[in-house]
Amino acid sequence: MNTFSSSIFDLPIDDFACRFLLPFLVLTLWHAVHRVHGGDPFAFFEWDVSYMTAAPLGVKQQVIGISGSYPGPILNVTTNWNVVVNVRNSLDEPLLITWNGIQHRKNSWADGVLGTNCPIPPGWNWTYQFQVKDQIGSFFYFPSTNFQRAAGGYGGIIVNNRDIIPLPFGTPDGDITIFISDWYNRDHKELRKTLESGKDLGPPDGVVINGLGPYRYNSSVVGDGIIYETVNVERGKTYRFRVHNVGISTSLNFRIQNHNLLLVETEGSYTVQQNYTNMDIHVGQSFSMLVTMNQNASSDYYVVASSRFMDPAVRDRLTGVAILHYSNSQGPAFGPLPDGPNEDDTYFSMNQARSIRWNVSASAARPNPQGSFRYGEIIVTDVYVLLNKPPELINGQLRATLNGISYFAPQTPLKLAQLFNVPGVYKLDFPERFMDRPPKLDTSVINGTYKAFMEIILQNNGTTVQSYHLDGYAFFVVGMDFGIWTENSRGTYNKWDGVARSTTQVFPGAWTAILVYLDNVGIWNLRSENLDTWYLGQEVYISVVNPEDSSNKTELPLPDNAIFCGALSSLQKEQSNKYRFSEAPSFTSSAKILLSCILIALLHLKY
Repeated sequence: MNTFSSSIFDLPIDDFACRFLLPFLVLTLWHAVHRVHGGDPFAFFEWDVSYMTAAPLGVKQQVIGISGSYPGPILNVTTNWNVVVNVRNSLDEPLLITWNGIQHRKNSWADGVLGTNCPIPPGWNWTYQFQVKDQIGSFFYFPSTNFQRAAGGYGGIIVNNRDIIPLPFGTPDGDITIFISDWYNRDHKELRKTLESGKDLGPPDGVVINGLGPYRYNSSVVGDGIIYETVNVERGKTYRFRVHNVGISTSLNFRIQNHNLLLVETEGSYTVQQNYTNMDIHVGQSFSMLVTMNQNASSDYYVVASSRFMDPAVRDRLTGVAILHYSNSQGPAFGPLPDGPNEDDTYFSMNQARSIRWNVSASAARPNPQGSFRYGEIIVTDVYVLLNKPPELINGQLRATLNGISYFAPQTPLKLAQLFNVPGVYKLDFPERFMDRPPKLDTSVINGTYKAFMEIILQNNGTTVQSYHLDGYAFFVVGMDFGIWTENSRGTYNKWDGVARSTTQVFPGAWTAILVYLDNVGIWNLRSENLDTWYLGQEVYISVVNPEDSSNKTELPLPDNAIFCGALSSLQKEQSNKYRFSEAPSFTSSAKILLSCILIALLHLKY
């Protein structure tokens, strides 16, 4: 038997494999080329999620990387492209990847959270396939289970405009992705054990930028030998900075020494363009800002991400610092860090958030409701007031709640239970308001009405800023204020140009109101983005069913490669998810294997 193995391809292929794979490979490549040239293009990615060793704050520890990269690779696509990501789980525990802000129109199967997907077992792979339908903007992905985001596993998502849709600003000279995050020197397994034991995580050990520790701007604060991030730029050019807070629970203020930040987009919506000297970015939020390199480059400049609303005793160590380096810089950055806002001033932060407005004249992909952008004129049909409190004991365990219910994740995902009519997995009885009763663990789901316009008021009776994210949608942030929300609070709503996004902050002792049009069929996760309270149960799912759809026009069918678990474990076909039988090989991998087979055929002819 002839075997071909090349250092170019690193793919040992034999005669039998070629005879078996050749028809499949030809069909795969034809399909990919046909779709790229005949319809919405496909983009294929192969990822291996595994542990790596890194020392963000100078202490060696285990982090989660993707294909040897931490942070992970940027997923760079264009509106309406079909995205196929084959994920191998090389961790020692189950894994899911979720796509923060990607709406997955008609396709909650690709959402990557426990309510819709069975986790990928260790050593297995699973192929996500979804379309970035009618979206543009800056998003990120991350592992959604087992507190894994605290160890990394995140990366950026860029959805570009199609060529026929102009940007509402001049084309930038470059695109720079920045991840800012609080960080602990304890690994994610130890952190989750701390929460499970009923203890608070305590303050973080530092703040990292792109997975790296702070530049040594002050030797009494930052130790020697810590590797820091350097952002290389050219004088006179304008760059688009996409900044994501991928941390656990800390709100961060982002700023660049001597440079203005022109806000242009947040989580898929172009904004009214305004200059800021600094920007508060709360957990799970993403912003795009244009930064022009208009300084004389007498030195490098500081890029700062500092904690907000933290105890003064730990603030100095909770400052991430990177370096902005002009190609003609004359020396290192020097002097004090640029000032941020008063570190306890929540009023400043709220007023800044209120100042962010939707650019209603921009030509681009629009959030729903499709065809109508006067959201203030749409009649609200469902109202939910979701109240959170500080974590409390339920059955002897520390838990976080919404309306007195701490979400209990069943072994069978809600979406699979719904499709296969598995009884007793969940109840469609989540209360519209806080019930004056003892808190409880439950799998209670919001029964959303298809094409209803839902008003959700997020009331924070806790002591820290909470961020909330809704999968499957962009919602309109129409109001926020301190105090208790009442019916009269609607008189303060912005009914014209409130920004449409997927993650919003709620300040302690305050409320935030959002409006969302439920036209995307599926079961969708509404969660605290703060990883500690999310892990302790502060989430709920919204079920949106089209009762008149009997032909899958408003929802895609169950994927052929679905993983089954819980009550449906007996349906699992083991071989369908082993790594060597990927449902969606990348175009390049298929081409390499096909070329290897051709070379084997040539060897046959020669001998």
